[in-house]
Amino acid sequence: MTKSKILIVDDDPSLRRVLEVQLEQEGYAAASAASGQQVLSMLQLQAYDLIIADQKMPEFSGIALLRQIRSQYPEAVMIILTAFGTVETAVEAMKAGAYDYLTKPVHPDELSLVVHRALEHSLLVKEVRALRSSLNEKFGFDNILGRSDVLLQALDTAARAAATGSTILIRGETGTGKELLAKAIHFNSARKDKPFITINCAAIPKELLESELFGHRKGAFTGAVANRKGKVEIADGGTLFLDEIGDMPLELQVKVLRLIQQGEIEKLGSEGTQKVDVRIIAATHRDLQAMIEDETFREDLYYRLAVIPLTVPPLRERPEDIPELVQHFFGISKEKNRRSGLTMAPALLPYFTQYRWPGNIRELENVIERVVALARGDVVTIQDLPPLLGRDRGGLEAVEIDLPPQGISLDGIEKELILKALEKCRWNKTHAARYLDISRKTLIYRMERHGIRKPKGFQLPTD
Repeated sequence: MTKSKILIVDDDPSLRRVLEVQLEQEGYAAASAASGQQVLSMLQLQAYDLIIADQKMPEFSGIALLRQIRSQYPEAVMIILTAFGTVETAVEAMKAGAYDYLTKPVHPDELSLVVHRALEHSLLVKEVRALRSSLNEKFGFDNILGRSDVLLQALDTAARAAATGSTILIRGETGTGKELLAKAIHFNSARKDKPFITINCAAIPKELLESELFGHRKGAFTGAVANRKGKVEIADGGTLFLDEIGDMPLELQVKVLRLIQQGEIEKLGSEGTQKVDVRIIAATHRDLQAMIEDETFREDLYYRLAVIPLTVPPLRERPEDIPELVQHFFGISKEKNRRSGLTMAPALLPYFTQYRWPGNIRELENVIERVVALARGDVVTIQDLPPLLGRDRGGLEAVEIDLPPQGISLDGIEKELILKALEKCRWNKTHAARYLDISRKTLIYRMERHGIRKPKGFQLPTD
């Protein structure tokens, strides 16, 4: 694993050496510089994950150096050292863009904690930059797989919502892709060049959630040995995604309401509020309106969140999207498991489309990976499918369709299967739908989509 690179800037050689030794004992790669000018020269040759600079130096003050570095390297993460520890120095450092500050003499435990937090922030900055660079490839609405009417309606609303600054509430079952939709909204909005920060309200203990969201001041509680930014502050200018908002405690819901209404937060241990500019996108699999009735969710917060409500449909409501998803995850799993030569007969697709997928897309992806990893030969057969897919339906294993190396059209396969089912059932749509294990309405929709019509001169039986 590559060590995080930290640069120490101080005109006191003994202090530089002490900090270097402490950081190297923590497992970091430490380097040092005696002046601001030396730092600027070093940064032209190599990037550092974190810079720790003394406030009082003869050539550059630490804050002057901070401003100079940030003007050339906007994403640089810096900690300021000060022998004074005054509130004014700390405020000036933070306003200039410092992540945090430390007072001399530096306690080893405090140094360790603040450096760890700063490097977490540095990593987050890099992840945001990577997300921005892959915006068009990963997070366009066109890259959300599926073309069913119910999905396209949701995507159309989301695309129009992206252009606004309104709060959005995304509802949907677990595994439907709510976070993917939230990312697409952010990266197609005016805030796309700012952070997209996620916090899962169900994954963090409620006693820690407030600090994670809003941050805290040094000494706010036992163990709070340094100032810490919360996710809201880190997301300033961008989007905050509150996943599983239905699991947020009532006492915190009040503070989120104030964030939405007034655009301000109050850190733990702070005596005042701080202005922030974030767009809120929340998501939940819970019935928030039922929770309002049970008084476990605030009605005023619900209406503030649901300015634009979106619903991600479950997979069982868009079975026509399943073949495309199967093909997509099959290709990914083959590459991941180094089974590039593995093929799957399209005749197995009905086993996937007839299952209700309670875990939705996430469950489908996991099932496909299991099939790829455990397939006995170079061709996936019915025996390789898990029992949950109802592989005892019978008949499909007799259908043999080879996948050519140059690729094949899923639409073409579906059209051919529908035609064969209709011919087998003498064009009785009710019987053909039952044979394909889909609804009559779905069959008619797919016939219209593929332009399938009865042959001239063929007498249709009465459905």
